[in-house]
Amino acid sequence: MSHNETDHSAEEYKSLNFIESMIEEEIKEGKHGGVVHTRFPPEPNGYLHIGHAKSICLNFGLAQQYQAKCNLRFDDTNPSKEDQEYVDAIKEDVQWLGFEWDGEPKYTSDYFDQLYAWAVKMIKNGKAYVDEQSAEEIAKQKGTPTEAGTASPFRDRPVEESLAIFEKMKNGEMAEGSAVLRAKIDMANANMHMRDPLMYRIINKPHHRTGSKWHIYPMYDYAHGQSDYLEGITNSLCTLEFEVHRPLYEWFLEQVYEGGIKPNQREFARLNLSYTIMSKRKLLQLVEENIVTGWDDPRMPTVSGLRRRGYTPESIRNFCKTIGIGKRDNVIDVALLEFAVRQHLNKIDDRVMAVLNPVKLVIDNYPEGQEEWLTAENNPEDENSGTRQVPFSKVLYIEREDFMEDAPRKFFRLSVGKEVRLKNAYIIKGESVVKDAEGNITEIHCTYDTDSKSGSGTEASLRKVKGTIHWVSEAHALDAEVRLYDRLFNDEAPDGHKGTDFKEFLNPNSLTVISNAKVEPSLKTAKPLQSVQFQRMGYFCVDKDSTADRLVFNRTVALRDSWSKKK
Repeated sequence: MSHNETDHSAEEYKSLNFIESMIEEEIKEGKHGGVVHTRFPPEPNGYLHIGHAKSICLNFGLAQQYQAKCNLRFDDTNPSKEDQEYVDAIKEDVQWLGFEWDGEPKYTSDYFDQLYAWAVKMIKNGKAYVDEQSAEEIAKQKGTPTEAGTASPFRDRPVEESLAIFEKMKNGEMAEGSAVLRAKIDMANANMHMRDPLMYRIINKPHHRTGSKWHIYPMYDYAHGQSDYLEGITNSLCTLEFEVHRPLYEWFLEQVYEGGIKPNQREFARLNLSYTIMSKRKLLQLVEENIVTGWDDPRMPTVSGLRRRGYTPESIRNFCKTIGIGKRDNVIDVALLEFAVRQHLNKIDDRVMAVLNPVKLVIDNYPEGQEEWLTAENNPEDENSGTRQVPFSKVLYIEREDFMEDAPRKFFRLSVGKEVRLKNAYIIKGESVVKDAEGNITEIHCTYDTDSKSGSGTEASLRKVKGTIHWVSEAHALDAEVRLYDRLFNDEAPDGHKGTDFKEFLNPNSLTVISNAKVEPSLKTAKPLQSVQFQRMGYFCVDKDSTADRLVFNRTVALRDSWSKKK
């Protein structure tokens, strides 16, 4: 599709990131015939994390912006680490984030025959050779950034010999590590990646899609650009560490290019987030060592973990938009991600009442056996959210922290002799307490002002009292388990300390489980992933472990950022 008609005002131009500016320029010049075609190429060796979400929003976002196409391509070139489970999880994450790929998902394994044929052609053209040295020997010969490398003794072996051994490698007649195929470029090149890089290695393991057909698998640097070319990708967008690989990307393309769209690789800064690990290898370690409950543990920075914790696709997309696309690596404060979800949930979540640390409150002058249903606003931020009915009775639960027997002057919650308003209900006054043998308060007794019902319009209802607290009716409350999640690490850069294992910085308080919380009965039918604001407590989401008999809620984020105070 041609996009030469794209029109932007001067203001819009100012807001374009450098990739958008480049694409605008290409469209203006008629490059690629005005077509824009991007791709997102994850390796299916783990679950996607928030860093991948940035790349997804960029590649799929550009496709949406230019009414173009974006491919989802699985870079499945290492069967020893890849799995169908990861393929399925990646598809689910991309769609959950709100994006759709063009056509069917693509796989690098779709192109194994073509990649092999091109490799044979390169051997015949004197551009590749089989090297039978060990990985250690090859590494030693690489040289250093200031010293040229040493040529392999196999560099000038006859073409027929390389072809014959390469076929044996493909047929599974050679042991892993006994030979590799290398590109013949330049052992003195200033760019280390150009010093006869590996193209194929032997892996005698079945592949999750091609079974036992192949015993050799292409390296990423070889497969990447060729797959882009086969798919007609115009803009191959990678993170900054691939900038030094770009000359190699272009060299490999030159060997096979026969007209059509020639992909253009450009690099942008990856997402680095404070208090967070982004290495898939290290995240896998946390899973395998049972430090977390799985890839979707709500403390993990994975898309599935964030989803289970209660993050919304909109909040993640807004976060990615806020941080933007740059050319320089930097660290983004995780508080910005937490702000993004808070901001979105504030607009959409119903406010409900839940008591996490319950203590009984008895209203002495409230009629025995009476109950009434009071009207509560669902969400003051959303005028279309409506209201619901909340049951009120003689015996309630309130938060233990909302009562002090002998309160200081600035304590604006309930204490003996002091008044407070019960949210959506009445003004009450603390009268006395009941304690157990250890001196712990087991019951608080109070009286209520019968004319002070919220919204009734009476003079008493308009009376101003300093504090308002939430509550639930004992007879109607539902039992719930509440999981208070916090950051998984208590250090801003857990993997930034040389010589210290990142696990040393695990936050021992990253999860607190409350087993005896009480929530209002409107939550009876709450379904997994449903999100609500527990008034005064934070935003919470129904967990997949939740059942009809036992509700389970995960805290997505507190109402306010408590970490900035700690710092």
